[in-house]
Amino acid sequence: MGTLTATAQDVHFSQEGENPILVNPAYTGFYEGTGRFGLLYRNQWATVSNPFQTYALTGEMALHRNSSRISGTNLGIVAMKDVAGSLSYGTLSARLSIAHYFAFERQGTNILSLGAEAGYALSGFDPSHAQMGDPSEVFEKQQVGYATLGAGMAWFCQPTGEWQIKSGVAVRNINRPNISYLGLDDTYLEPLLNLYLRAEWLCWQNVSLLPTAMMQTQGKYREIVYGMDLKWYLDAISRHQISLATGSAFRHGDAIVTHLTMEYDAFIFAFYYDANISSLATASRTIGAFELSLVYRLSKNRDVRSIKCPVF
Repeated sequence: MGTLTATAQDVHFSQEGENPILVNPAYTGFYEGTGRFGLLYRNQWATVSNPFQTYALTGEMALHRNSSRISGTNLGIVAMKDVAGSLSYGTLSARLSIAHYFAFERQGTNILSLGAEAGYALSGFDPSHAQMGDPSEVFEKQQVGYATLGAGMAWFCQPTGEWQIKSGVAVRNINRPNISYLGLDDTYLEPLLNLYLRAEWLCWQNVSLLPTAMMQTQGKYREIVYGMDLKWYLDAISRHQISLATGSAFRHGDAIVTHLTMEYDAFIFAFYYDANISSLATASRTIGAFELSLVYRLSKNRDVRSIKCPVF
């Protein structure tokens, strides 16, 4: 009798700028205001099989900020549900993150943030629609629960009022949890390494360019994404705080991701679409996935004459 070793992957979203807490726990609290809350939905492979559907809820609040705001501590939570296939296989998870940031000078042009997270997930399926070779066969276990641990580091730099740069590195599933349905030592959720870089350049009046690059590795799988966004701040011609953004990114060997994002006062509305270019493109008719998200921020305040630090 042989031994089969298997690994699994985490759920991921195409968007990262609207909810950076999904990318790195160190980005917990990197927002304009005193709180941020988000709702997300992703639908993938609807033209191929029963679609992969993912729902997420995020929340972030400041626990402490000193009087000069040179340092502070933020708390965040991410709750997620993922379901797919005729057996409704999916995962229900929640993770709590905490991040502490400190600035190297009072102007806040260089900030380092360190974050950590802990979570718990419950994966399972509905065997009622399973087609068994032997009708007498039964599944011994239909659910498995496991804890996850992660950590991250992020750096923010604003050399001028027209430039800002965010970069970070994070590792999730550091504990490499066992997710075997048979209780054996043969199936693990591998650590996920994330490298992230995003810049914003206020290149002309109220128009910004935002180049982005990200790489994720998990077990034998690798994801590389790079692209460019164009953002237009309309605050100067409106009584409200409004911006529009659009752009495209290339997920190497998998998809071309386009999006449209609107910022209206404390709200952010985003629509993302993945056009599939992988070997499954013929079956999927190039339709990969679409995402919708809504973000609400407390006490938002932006001055478009310069790009403001997301914490100060």
